[in-house]
Amino acid sequence: MMRLPTTKIMTCLAILTATLLPVHASADSFGALAYSPATGSTGWSHSHTARRAAERTALDGCAQYADDCRVAIWFKNACGALAAGPNGWGSGWGDDRARAEYEAMKVCSRNTRGCRTIRWQCSGAR
Repeated sequence: MMRLPTTKIMTCLAILTATLLPVHASADSFGALAYSPATGSTGWSHSHTARRAAERTALDGCAQYADDCRVAIWFKNACGALAAGPNGWGSGWGDDRARAEYEAMKVCSRNTRGCRTIRWQCSGAR
């Protein structure tokens, strides 16, 4: 009876695994939220391949209605949220909408009372 060396068996298994299993390579997906504290205007983006492009799209959307827009948050393969109250605002991100809203409300509540989510967006598979 002939025995194959362990290294040959492992090499064969590695080749079989690599060729038989499907490959699930996915590109990163960026999104962003922009906000104008003076007017409450928002802009958002999702599904961009670069952070800068996501931020620019969000800022452009907000800037249609206000001059003081700023990027409130950017996110990659995740969700972002923006919460605002009478005297402040906050943003946050998370693996899903609920977590992003929770984080935004937590930050907003440090600055003011009566916060509510005013915008959320997800990018990538959620």
